[in-house]
Amino acid sequence: MTTGAVTASIDLAQVVLYMFWIFFAGLCYYLHRESKREGYPLVADGRQGRAVFEGFPGLPAPKTFLMRDGTTKQAPPGSGEDPRVPNLERSHDYPGNPYDPVGNPLLAGVGPGAYALRADVPDLTLDDQPRIVPLRVAPGFDVDAKGPDPRGFTVRGADGGIAGDVVDLWIDRSEHMFRYLEIQLDAGGRVLLPMNFASVTHNRVNVSALLGHQFADVPTTRSPEQNTLLEEERVTAYYGAGTLYAEPSRLEPLI
Repeated sequence: MTTGAVTASIDLAQVVLYMFWIFFAGLCYYLHRESKREGYPLVADGRQGRAVFEGFPGLPAPKTFLMRDGTTKQAPPGSGEDPRVPNLERSHDYPGNPYDPVGNPLLAGVGPGAYALRADVPDLTLDDQPRIVPLRVAPGFDVDAKGPDPRGFTVRGADGGIAGDVVDLWIDRSEHMFRYLEIQLDAGGRVLLPMNFASVTHNRVNVSALLGHQFADVPTTRSPEQNTLLEEERVTAYYGAGTLYAEPSRLEPLI
């Protein structure tokens, strides 16, 4: 036998190759299973109603993670069932058919208005301060003098209707960028407008996602000086829903 041979038909290089294949297959299996700690099990329409799919491999055993604030989080999160009651109904009674929102489609939480049930606590900076706050409570931050300051600008919806005026901006103190415009509504009350839904010109703010009167139903925050992760989801989802449901014509094909 030659150097490195184990038997007449098996040598050391061949054994190492087989060991690598076994290791790599095990690594793929492990990573694929670990990727199912969020978003699984999948829930879909079945002939007998809702069907739950795990696929191969199955869900990993729950693991508890210690968060930086001292709380714990389990993944997969127990049963994984969403406690919310869907505000939707099937357009036709057979599996795979699309669903239509029930009631106010902007608040139904479906389609582009769907959102995740994130923790109902503020997002924090590295020094445990609320991350997203209005400029009025964020000393050291202000609007760049070279750009337009939208405070005082009128906010208009896609129909040209006036929603109100911008009274403040909400700054992300970790990323050093503006996340929201705070609007004083003509109908009363204040709501947040995500910056990615706002088009700021030299003298006003245009919002194509909503009509002027629809700003009155934008979800509000419990605190006037900070928001929570769940409130961020709900506010953004409302504007997202408007991109499809603000007007009936948006549901129809272009041609």
